[in-house]
Amino acid sequence: MLVLVEGPAGFGKTRLVRSLTAAPWAARLPRAVWACRDAEPPALPAGGRPFLLVVEDLHRAPDRAVAWLRGVLEEAGRGLAVVVTYRPEELPEPGLPLGVPAPRYASHLAVRRHRLGPWTADQVCHVVAEALGKRCTPEAITRLHERSGGVPQVVADLVEALRDRPDQQWYTPADVDAAGVPVRLSDLVLARTAALAESHRPVVWAAAVLERPVSDRELLAVAALSAPEGRAALDAALTAGLLVEAGDGRYRLPCPLAAQAAVHDVLPGPLRKDLHGRAADVLAAGPQPVSWPELARHRRAAGRVRGWLRAVEQAAHQAQTAGYGPSHQEAIGLLEQAVASPLVPPQARARLAPVLARHAVVGLRSDETIETLRRVLRDESLPAAVRGEIRYDLGLLALDQNVLEQAVSDLREERPALAVQAMCRLAVPGWLGTPVDVHRTWLRAADKAAADSGDEAARAAVASARVTLATMSGDPEGWSLVRELPTDSAHPQVRRHAVAALCNAADSAVWLGRYDRAEELLAEGAELTATNGFAFTEHGALGAGLVLDWMLGRWAGLAERCEAFVAATSDMHIASDGRLVLGLLALSQGEWGRTVSSLSEQRVTALKYSSLGLVAAASGALIRLDLARDDIQAAVAESRTAWQRVVRKGIWADAAELAPWAVEATARAGRVREAQAMVGAFAMGIVGIDAPSASAALTWSRAVLAETTGRAARAVPLYREASTAYAALSRPYSQALTAEGAGRCALTALGDAAPRTADGAEAITELTSSIQHFTDLGAQWDATRARALLRVHSPTPERRPLGRPGYGDRLSPREREVAGLAGAGLTNREIAVTLHLSPRTVEQHVGRAMRKLNLQSRQQLPAPAADG
Repeated sequence: MLVLVEGPAGFGKTRLVRSLTAAPWAARLPRAVWACRDAEPPALPAGGRPFLLVVEDLHRAPDRAVAWLRGVLEEAGRGLAVVVTYRPEELPEPGLPLGVPAPRYASHLAVRRHRLGPWTADQVCHVVAEALGKRCTPEAITRLHERSGGVPQVVADLVEALRDRPDQQWYTPADVDAAGVPVRLSDLVLARTAALAESHRPVVWAAAVLERPVSDRELLAVAALSAPEGRAALDAALTAGLLVEAGDGRYRLPCPLAAQAAVHDVLPGPLRKDLHGRAADVLAAGPQPVSWPELARHRRAAGRVRGWLRAVEQAAHQAQTAGYGPSHQEAIGLLEQAVASPLVPPQARARLAPVLARHAVVGLRSDETIETLRRVLRDESLPAAVRGEIRYDLGLLALDQNVLEQAVSDLREERPALAVQAMCRLAVPGWLGTPVDVHRTWLRAADKAAADSGDEAARAAVASARVTLATMSGDPEGWSLVRELPTDSAHPQVRRHAVAALCNAADSAVWLGRYDRAEELLAEGAELTATNGFAFTEHGALGAGLVLDWMLGRWAGLAERCEAFVAATSDMHIASDGRLVLGLLALSQGEWGRTVSSLSEQRVTALKYSSLGLVAAASGALIRLDLARDDIQAAVAESRTAWQRVVRKGIWADAAELAPWAVEATARAGRVREAQAMVGAFAMGIVGIDAPSASAALTWSRAVLAETTGRAARAVPLYREASTAYAALSRPYSQALTAEGAGRCALTALGDAAPRTADGAEAITELTSSIQHFTDLGAQWDATRARALLRVHSPTPERRPLGRPGYGDRLSPREREVAGLAGAGLTNREIAVTLHLSPRTVEQHVGRAMRKLNLQSRQQLPAPAADG
């Protein structure tokens, strides 16, 4: 058998040969590997015995080596298998690896040719996942595939460049771009270009400047070559493997990154400008409609400022007409470049900056956009209306309440309709430090101004703000207002406001505990945002869906969904939803380091602008973590700050995920009256509002207050009432936590009599049920804690047999439990609190587990795995 492995440089011939020779049929054979340029031919066995011959880089072989191989193949015995690799672009005779004339292969020899091509997107994704895990965003993988052209060696080199930054949490398309051109690729392209005749090189430069498949006419026009010399140059570049055919009579570089190596990194500026200028002329004169982003790129590189700015404005208009998509983000990048460039006159900058701001608000914000707009605002010559328009969008992008208030002042006289929209943004309760009554004041002002303006979009903005304020406050009338939203309006701005309000109402329904309504609105919102191209609103709804999945116990794959969401929205405040859920999941699994990390990152943006419910939930998790660590002082400090935030805002429904933990921390610190006042204020605050989650949390808080003040018997029915309420809401985690509380308090109240009573049996059942709920969810820390509690109070404890249990080198159940918590990062003291053990006993279990597993550090201990 003969296998001819054909592939250009970097296409993975060596990798394939390794795979072939490792196959079971080949692994059993004696073999020889011959780099035919560097050594004498190997000796082959006589008599047709089985043998594998691997010939590498036949394109580099001298004539005598090729002649020897031809002879072997023409007289090959039946036991001989041969694998030959070569680069087709470097063969002396194109298409004939063994030269002229073609060899007369032995009649029994099966001959196969295997042509290697670039990797598919799926293959690149697989390689990246193996090397970088889940840290590479889907967008980054797509960018890597595009930039590399799927050339395996280029992919490997780019991945290695990314891997050189191990501390980076996420890799984005910008990180792929920053990796630059791999040295191997640069050397190959430059060496092959230098080997061309000097008159032939411009055709390679032209292909590099154009950066896409083009016809020979376009290629030669940009290269400024006549037809005869252009044909010769094109033939030479194709033969050298610098260009490849792309079908339909078009040509391109084999790898997009080669453009940077061939032109941008080496050619002098004047020569590059000439190439880009000719490319712009060819593009402008070509088929319509023209690609405005491409034309803008060429005109900018050619130094044609006026033409560049016209193309940028046309690209922005084209993207706006098409709706949100890749072209929209591309337009934002072009506008950023133009607004930030010192070459752009002030008048043009003042014209383009508002366009950039508008595009960024409906797209996905970036820190670069925000900084660019801030620099523009430093220009004191800006007209007030332009300044106000930029400030309005900047306030939304940067989550800056003061900037929005300044925008209202700038716009009130000359752009009253836009001033109304700014007021409506200030009426939305996402500004955490602002009392709800202030939001209502802004809404009344916006309502009056909208009526005075007579502007349809302004009135729609007021309607949107009214829905958002009502639903976030738990006002039962808010749901009837949702159904009146004109989500099918023919007016684009009216429709945008309506869809945003609907998605805000969906988010409110999640925090209020109206989960059926939340599901319905999120589904409707997903369809509307996708249809209309409202990217930011769409991502906001996706974040609310993650929180909903957490609450309803849909935890399978939830961490992965959150990580993907955070990667896609990392520089936006809506990433807080994903970070919150990651923190909550980590807490339930005993990964307390990750809990703090996720929730700390969540706070960076959430404290600037977010729903109070989101921030309160994060505080509740941190308080719970402090309580688990028995750090009462830290728990109280967090409780007071979080509770004051709720009191100041005045939206009490948003305390639902905070109240039980804040009350427990306050009471355990001995501040009983303060804890009682908190429960009383919470009860008064949710009177008359539609918030099932808050109602369940109020009962839970009362149960906690009873337990922490020594009234365990009184706490039991309250915990059971809360557990029933959460079961009705389909919230299995909260149901299990409150059921655990009921069982714990019942056993405490019964004391030593518990094993002999029906009430004790019921308490044991509640604990057992909560353990099962925790285990089903994957909440291993909770399950471990509840099991430890059950062991303490179990009426039928397991009796140890006399002598030591025969576990040998295996971990005992208790050692496995302790080792799991230690592997998750808990200290001995934290494990002791969780498992009702002494720190000394925990230390002994950790030591034994490390010895049995032959580990040097507790950090090497395995984290807890799901039961069952």
